[in-house]
Amino acid sequence: MATEDTGGDTVIDLNADLGEGFGRWRLTDDEALLSVVSSANVACGFHAGDPSTMRRVCAAAAERGVVIGAQVSYRDLAGFGRRAMDVPAGELADEVAYQIGALRVFAETARARVAYVKPHGALYNRTVRDTEQAGAVVAGVLLAGGGLPVLGLPGSSLLRAAGEAGLPAVTEAFADRGYTPDGTLVPRREPGAVLHEPGAVVDRALGIALRATVTAAGGRPVAVSARSLCLHGDTPGAADLARRVRRALEEAGVRIGAFA
Repeated sequence: MATEDTGGDTVIDLNADLGEGFGRWRLTDDEALLSVVSSANVACGFHAGDPSTMRRVCAAAAERGVVIGAQVSYRDLAGFGRRAMDVPAGELADEVAYQIGALRVFAETARARVAYVKPHGALYNRTVRDTEQAGAVVAGVLLAGGGLPVLGLPGSSLLRAAGEAGLPAVTEAFADRGYTPDGTLVPRREPGAVLHEPGAVVDRALGIALRATVTAAGGRPVAVSARSLCLHGDTPGAADLARRVRRALEEAGVRIGAFA
């Protein structure tokens, strides 16, 4: 769940997926979201992002004091990283390390650093239960060096593998995604996968930060422990919704603070 600092305040990180464009095409309002979040999951070129986009987002994040994370993905630019793939473990580890290394160049150019790693889309969902793919992601993080924290779903194979490898395992929840009764995310192809009504998203964010619970499909409350709260940047009105969430959290006494 959200932690408490030494002053007794509830502290939670706000993260968003940024740099999700390619060439002349831009999906996320990076500048607007960087004024709200404390951590930026920057696309590393496999599901979205190109060198110029990565450089631009890293520079903007560093200027605003937003922590930079590598959002690694299956090699699926056409499918936005949301298509299921079977990638051999060794190859996947190399591809994860490659993406981290690419982003590190632009972070360091901006006098910042890559501070954590988060899988994207199909890879994120696959590593919830697939121990081999989860282990491959962790192997890629280790190959890239630096002992980077790994951001993922509570109870996932990914965070378990990260912890076993000695990497900080950071729990994450989603303000705008539907949950199943077992605490996993409702697949995007199913109804109720994404919450669009602003009031519902704000209420979910407050429930996660203050009570460590969400209401799952079917109305059952489910415990969700999270140090970081994800706000998707690729939904319509994402920046305005992110502002509402941050304002509601701060009005409730929650302090926004990066975990890395």
